[in-house]
Amino acid sequence: MEASHASPLHTDNVAGWTTMNRVFAVVYATAIMALLYHHALTLLLHSTTISSFLISVCLSISDVVLAFMWTMSQSVRMRPVYRKEFPENIKKVVKESEFPAIDLFICTADPHKEPPMSVVNTALSVMAYDYPMEKVSVYVSDDGGSALTLFAFMEAAKFASHWLPFCRKNNVVERSPEAYFATNHYFSASSESETQKIKSLYESLKEKVENVVEIGKVGEEHIIHERDLQAFSKWNTPEFTRHEHPTVIQVILDSSRDTDITGNVMPNLIYVSREKSRTSIHHFKAGALNVLLRVSAVMTNAPVVMTLDCDMYSNDPQTPLRVLCYLSDKKLQPKLGYIQFPQRFRGINKNDIYACEFKRLFHINAVGFDGLGGPDYLGTGCFFSRRAFFGGPLAFVSPEIPQLGPESDVEKPIQSPEVLELAHLVADCNYEKQTQWGFKIGMRYGSLVEDYFTGYRLQCEGWNSIFCYPERAAFYGDAPISLVDMLNQNKRWVIGLLEVAFSKYCPLAFGIQAMGPLMGFAYAFYAFWSIWFIPITVYAFLPQLALINGVTIFPKVSDPWFLLYVFLSLGAYGQDLLDFLVHGGTIQRWWNDQRIWLIRGLSCFWFGPIEYFLKCLGIYTHGFNVTSKVLDDEQSKRYKQEVFEFGVQSPMFVPLTMAAFANLGAFVWGVLGVLRGSKDLEELFVQIFIAGFGTLNCRPVYHALVRRSDKGGLPMKTTLLSMVLAFLLTVAFSFVLRN
Repeated sequence: MEASHASPLHTDNVAGWTTMNRVFAVVYATAIMALLYHHALTLLLHSTTISSFLISVCLSISDVVLAFMWTMSQSVRMRPVYRKEFPENIKKVVKESEFPAIDLFICTADPHKEPPMSVVNTALSVMAYDYPMEKVSVYVSDDGGSALTLFAFMEAAKFASHWLPFCRKNNVVERSPEAYFATNHYFSASSESETQKIKSLYESLKEKVENVVEIGKVGEEHIIHERDLQAFSKWNTPEFTRHEHPTVIQVILDSSRDTDITGNVMPNLIYVSREKSRTSIHHFKAGALNVLLRVSAVMTNAPVVMTLDCDMYSNDPQTPLRVLCYLSDKKLQPKLGYIQFPQRFRGINKNDIYACEFKRLFHINAVGFDGLGGPDYLGTGCFFSRRAFFGGPLAFVSPEIPQLGPESDVEKPIQSPEVLELAHLVADCNYEKQTQWGFKIGMRYGSLVEDYFTGYRLQCEGWNSIFCYPERAAFYGDAPISLVDMLNQNKRWVIGLLEVAFSKYCPLAFGIQAMGPLMGFAYAFYAFWSIWFIPITVYAFLPQLALINGVTIFPKVSDPWFLLYVFLSLGAYGQDLLDFLVHGGTIQRWWNDQRIWLIRGLSCFWFGPIEYFLKCLGIYTHGFNVTSKVLDDEQSKRYKQEVFEFGVQSPMFVPLTMAAFANLGAFVWGVLGVLRGSKDLEELFVQIFIAGFGTLNCRPVYHALVRRSDKGGLPMKTTLLSMVLAFLLTVAFSFVLRN
C-alpha cells in the first residue's frame, strides 16, 4: 500500500546550499587551473638547476594529486539529500500481518577481543525491536568457533524471556541491557522492585558469562540439560580447533516453540559457526555473511536482511519501522537494494581526538551519496532486500539450488532434520567452489573492505540505496581508543580500497560506465584514499627542509600568485569546516579531524600501499585483524583525558615523529632567522607558516616525547630512530642543493 498525503511515511529534501556548492566548485576549479598553469611556468622558465627542477616537480605532483582528490570529492556536494521518516504512520498504511520478516545477522570472530557480553547486548537489543517477534530471526556468526560464545547466548536466551516483556511493558528505549542500566533514569521506567529484579538477572548473566570466559572453558556444572550436552559435545574432541572444525548450527530459540515469561512468542535465535579447514580458502567477514545468507535462506528466508557488527547495539526499537517507511513505497521498492544507517559511537571523548566519529565518511559524504544514487554499504547497520544479492533489478542470477533463492518458501520447521541437514551442507567450507557466490551472488569477494566493494557492485548492477539518518542514533558502537589501533584499522581499509582501485572494477572506468561520472567519482575518492600520502608527505618535509637551507619555493607575500595560494588554502579548509559545523560538529572536533587526516597521511596511508604492492609481488600476505574491543582501564583514563596513546613499537610512528622534528626545527630556525634579520619574512612567510602549522598539529607527539611517564608515551627506540632519520634527510637535502 502507498502512503496517503495525510499519513506520509517519509520525505526528502535537497540541501538549501546545493547551488552555493556548485558555484564554489566552478570558482575553485578555475583557481586550481591557474595554480597548475603557475607550476607549468615555473617548471619551464624558472627551474634553472637540477635541485630547483626536482623541487618544482615534487610540488607540481603534490598539487595535481590534491586537485584530483578535490575533484573526486565534489561529486557528493552536487546534490545532498536529507530524509525524514514517520514510523508512527506505518501501521496506518501497512497491516502488521503484512510486515516483512527480517533476518538479522551479527558477526563475531574472537571471544577474547570481542567480549561475548558485548555481542550478547547487541543481540538482545535487536531481539527486543518493536516488531512482530514471530517475524524476527537473529543469526549469530561465530568465526572463532568458540564454545564460550555459544554458552553466552544460551544463557542470554534465558534472560531474554524476562528482558523482552520488560522492554515492551515499560516502553524502554535503550534495549541493550548494558546501555539501559548505565543510564541514570532507568528506575523511573517501572517500579523499583521490578527493575531491580531485571538488573539482578542481568548481573547474574554477566557474572556467569565473564567467569566462563576468564576460565576459558564451559564447565560441567553449566551443562544441565540434555540439549546443552549435545550442543557442547562437538567441542570435546581434539580435532576441534579454531582453525579446523565442522559446522556448528545450534537453534537456541525457536519462535514456533519458545515463549517469554508472559507467554508471548520469542524471536528465532540461531548460532552458526561455519566449517573451517586449513586447506580451504576462507574469506573473512564477507565469507561469514555469505554462509549466513545461505543458512538463513534454508531456515527462514526472510525478504529483508540486516547486518550488524557485534559491538554495535540498537539504540532505537523503532528502527525496523523506519526501514519499512521506504520498503513500503511502491515507487522506490523495485530498485531499492538497501537502507543504510550511519555508524555512530559511544564512549568517544569530548573532542574525538582520533576522529573516530568519521563524520565526513559516515555522515557528510553519505548525505551527498544519497542525492546521487544512494550511500555505500558501511558494513553494519544496514537493511538489505535479499533479492539484491541475486543480480540486478532486471537480471536475476539463479543460485545453484532452488532453496537458496530469495523467493523460495520455507515450509518445514527450522529444527526439522531436513532443514538442519541442508543448513549444514551450505555452511561447508568447500560449498562455494564452482558456484557464483562472492562474485555474482551475495557479499562480494576481492577486497578486504567487503562492505565498500559489495555496496559498490550492487549499485553498479542497478540497485539504489537510501541513507536513513534519524535524529536519535539507530545504533551505537565502540571506537578504538589507542592511536595504533585506529591506524591499523585504517591501514586495512587502505589495502582493501587499493584492491578495488587497481582491479577491473576501478570506479574511474567500470564505475563511471555503470553508474555515471558523479557516482564513479564519489567511489573513486575512497578507492584512491591513500594517495593523500603524496601531498601530505611533500608538504610535511619539503618546505621545511628548504626553509632550513634558506631556499624560497613559494611566491613572496607581495607577489599576486601569493593570493592564489591563500584562496586555495582558505577555500578548502573553510569549506571543510563549514560542512563539519552544518552537520553538528564543533570547531575543536574539526581541528582534530584534520589533524588525524595529516597523521594518516604520514602513517597508514604510507604503509597500506606498501603492504598492498608487496602482496601483489607475492612477498607479503595480509590477513584480517579483529580490532580489540577490550578496554584497558589506564588507557581508558588517558583517552578520557584526551591524551594520545602511542605506547607500542610501530613503524607507522616513525614518519610522523620525523615530521614533528622537521617542522619544529624549521619553524624555530625560520623565526630566529627573521628576528636576526638574516632571512626575509616576505619571501619565506609561506614556508614558515607551513612549518608552524605542522608544529601545531604535531603537539601530541611533542607531549609524548617530553611530558609522558606513563605507558602511552612514544617508545625510546622510535624517538631515536626518527631523530636520526630526520637528521640524515636534512643532510641529504642540503647535499642535493649544493650539487
